[in-house]
Amino acid sequence: MSKALDFPGFIDVHVHFRDPGMPDAETTSTGLAAASRGGFAAVVTMPNTTPACDSPESINYQISAAQGSNTLLLPSACITKGRLGHEVADLEALAEAGAAFFTDDGSFVADDTVMEEAMRRAASLGMTVCQHAMAPKEVGGGVIRDCALARAKHLPVIPASAETVAIRRDISICRVTGCRLHIQHISTAEGVSLVRDAQKEGLPLSAEATPHHLLLSCDDIQADDANYKMAPPLGNREDRAELRRAVKDGVLMFATDHAPHPARTKTLGFAASANGIIGLETAVPITYAVMVEEEGMSVDAWARAWSEMPRSILSASAAAKLAAHGVGTCVVVGERRKIDISNFASRSRNCPYDGLEFDAFPYLTAHS
Repeated sequence: MSKALDFPGFIDVHVHFRDPGMPDAETTSTGLAAASRGGFAAVVTMPNTTPACDSPESINYQISAAQGSNTLLLPSACITKGRLGHEVADLEALAEAGAAFFTDDGSFVADDTVMEEAMRRAASLGMTVCQHAMAPKEVGGGVIRDCALARAKHLPVIPASAETVAIRRDISICRVTGCRLHIQHISTAEGVSLVRDAQKEGLPLSAEATPHHLLLSCDDIQADDANYKMAPPLGNREDRAELRRAVKDGVLMFATDHAPHPARTKTLGFAASANGIIGLETAVPITYAVMVEEEGMSVDAWARAWSEMPRSILSASAAAKLAAHGVGTCVVVGERRKIDISNFASRSRNCPYDGLEFDAFPYLTAHS
């Protein structure tokens, strides 16, 4: 990049701020500061807080905690009560309160009947259902995809079928209900193929790829370092190549799955550590490097995958809030820098990128 580029502020439809529940990992304040540094005009928070965001009061709490920020916080709400997968939440009340969409992110809604009821009700509300596509029976006790480290350390493996079984089931319900469906943090070539086919069929289906699944593969993991542990796990090089093709083809949008954790939960190795890495402050340089510089994606298409495409899954009320708030400008500066996690605004440091160098770094101007 030879000069600074200006874009409408980006939208991240997949972040975890741990508020309420785990303030030593992230607060609303630190999460929004990280988002602003990352060039994001708006973020959608996931409902796996403590308590889970399954009530209008929980939505109102998050909105109130974010007052005055340059970055707009749009809470998502649970599909099921308590994110337990047993009973559909009061989707009508949650929509009225301003939920951006419905998800049990961190948990797969495994009961077919529950998921179909949720998608029928969401469809009647004009809302998107977003799914954490990892079927528990297929995951078993797995923590990593098959790779050299898994074999060397005798780590239990998560097969690609954990994702594809889940996506196939949800596509079948999407076909029956007509509900808009979004697959979160897709990670396998087989999963991408299912999404492509469903989109060609004309189903209202979208999906997202994270910066870490686009940059890294399980074959890159050299040590028992849980900064490389996430759910879904890093795929192999073939998975990564297909994810990149799908982003370039406009099949997938971007989202970070920013997942902060305190050091005490991420220093226990793959077997025992929590899943997830932070990503708000590194998403723009990583995706620009991978998709524009390496894969030849146009800059405009890259920006759309951070702006127009994420906007398409938001509820009407969330989109209206975003329009009223204003998106400001994400300025991307062409300047070679090293990632320095010690300077992050995020409260957590669970990140495998420290010391890596990139060429494009963002900042967000004040919203209009």
